[in-house]
Amino acid sequence: MRLMRRSSLILLLAVALVSCAKHEATEGAEHADHTATAASSATTSSNTSSAPATAAAALANTQYGNGASGYLAAPTDAGKHPAIIVIHEWWGLDDWIRQQADRFRDQGYVVLAVDLYRGHAAKSPEEAHELMRGLPEDRALADMKAAFDFLAARPDVDPQHIGVIGWCMGGGYALALTTNEPRLAASSINYGRLVTDENTIAKIKAPILGNFGGKDRGIAPADVKAFDAALKKQGKTADIKIYDNSGHAFMNPNNKEGYVAADANDAQARIDRFFGQTLRAKIPNS
Repeated sequence: MRLMRRSSLILLLAVALVSCAKHEATEGAEHADHTATAASSATTSSNTSSAPATAAAALANTQYGNGASGYLAAPTDAGKHPAIIVIHEWWGLDDWIRQQADRFRDQGYVVLAVDLYRGHAAKSPEEAHELMRGLPEDRALADMKAAFDFLAARPDVDPQHIGVIGWCMGGGYALALTTNEPRLAASSINYGRLVTDENTIAKIKAPILGNFGGKDRGIAPADVKAFDAALKKQGKTADIKIYDNSGHAFMNPNNKEGYVAADANDAQARIDRFFGQTLRAKIPNS
């Protein structure tokens, strides 16, 4: 039974990754102007940090699990905190992802941005595509689940209030973790690959917030609506929004052609409220 469950999981992730790869191929123009920034912020080793000098910098390069690593940003005040697992785009664990981790840290969350590429980051769309296609699906899921276990075991984390967020490729993997980690308390999926299979949807326990672009050429609005309908059919808690005037990766300002400031700010405000309601509000004295 365990072998069958593992096989079905790997198949699900494989389908999602192949679909995402096809999607990224159609989104090259929207990502093209991100290349220079990605190259300047790329990290070539999980033990070499280009993170900003913040209170979390000393904890930035963290090893956990079986060879997994990530960028850890933690508040310095005492007590237990809610936590967030951050999952990067196809570029890898770059400066923009670290900035998101630091931003959540400043709001009072313990944050672990996983490095699914384990020390590699893309300098071009072609390299990003190659890294994404070469990512072992079972290892990616294992790294994310290990991230949850790592956070849950920390003395400064309330294990009942751990959420996940991802963008682009990371959005799809955030959903994969959501369908395979019932202890998650919240999941934010931003223009990531979706699923509608009834058995997969049934495994979701956490409330979901989704932000998508109406002009996204890979994740069509019809697919987003089908995902939303599948969630609601099974009584799942979900808040899905489609931004009609935005395309893929509209939240990342490094995406010069596709970034839409108004929609990005609105989506970020929705995320902040969502995590505030699902993670922070339930913790006394948080």
